[in-house]
This record gives sequence, C-alpha cells and structure tokens, in this order.
Amino acid sequence: MMAVSTRAWIGIGANLGDPIAAVRAAIAAFDDVPGLRVAQRSSLYRSTPVGPGMDGQPDYINAVVGVDTALSPAALLDTLFAIELHFGRQRSVRNAARTLDLDLLLYGEDIVDQPGLQVPHPRMHLRAFVLQPLAEVAPDTLIPGQGRADALARALPEQGITRLPD
Repeated sequence: MMAVSTRAWIGIGANLGDPIAAVRAAIAAFDDVPGLRVAQRSSLYRSTPVGPGMDGQPDYINAVVGVDTALSPAALLDTLFAIELHFGRQRSVRNAARTLDLDLLLYGEDIVDQPGLQVPHPRMHLRAFVLQPLAEVAPDTLIPGQGRADALARALPEQGITRLPD
C-alpha cells in the first residue's frame, strides 16, 4: 500500500517487432514496480508516424495509462527509462523507430521544468496519439496551460489515428 499517491499519465508507443504485444507487456510491467499501480488504461490506437525523420516508418501502436504512484516525477521517469531499456529501446537518433517509447505526460497537476524532465510533456497537446486515448479514459483531465483533454483532442487536425477493437 502506498502512503502518498499521485495520478500520473504515461504515453506508450511502439512500432518495431510486435508493437501490440510490447504495449500490453509494458502496461503489465508497471504493476511490477514498487510504488506504482495501473489505475486506468485506454484502448490501443494505431497511428501514422508524424514528424521529421519518420517517413517510411511502420505505424505506431499507442495507448495512455493512468498510474497511481508514490514515486517522484524524476524517479518515475527513471523507472520508465529502465522499462524501455528492458524492452530493447535504443536511443540512437531522434524520432527513430522504437520497440517501446514511454513518455511521462502528466504528474498530478504539477508543473516540472528540470533538465531532462518537463511535465506536462511539452508537445502532448499537439498529438492525437496522446490526446485521443487520454480523452477516452479521462476526458476532463486538465493539461496545465492548455485546457481539457477532450476539447484539445477535438480541436486537432486529422493525424491518422484509429482506435483498435478490444
């Protein structure tokens, strides 16, 4: 049982190997971490890679997970990096295809701006592959300085994302 708990939101994506299995296994791995418990999870989504250097990459499988955690934001980020490494993630080139990508999106209502750690994630409000899954499970979630997840998701232009059947 955790003494103090904060709801944090984690974005999950993968587009190498078996990305559906990787995303599901990563979600299961969160419950194996002391001080971390999965409280909510979105459906899986297929999304077209967008951004510089992503032409020709396979589609991503994405999800968003709400976790209750006693870990600090920095400790949670370190945990996410360790899980990525366990799944074979290599950080070679920015926007490279990946076996697993875990992003700390939100940590309660906190705003964190430290070297290597920005919460809320600085581009989450621009990404359908984050906002649509978040709006599915927690539409009223407030992204500090931006607005509610559901309104932000509706305002985005089409970005090639589809919800997969359960």
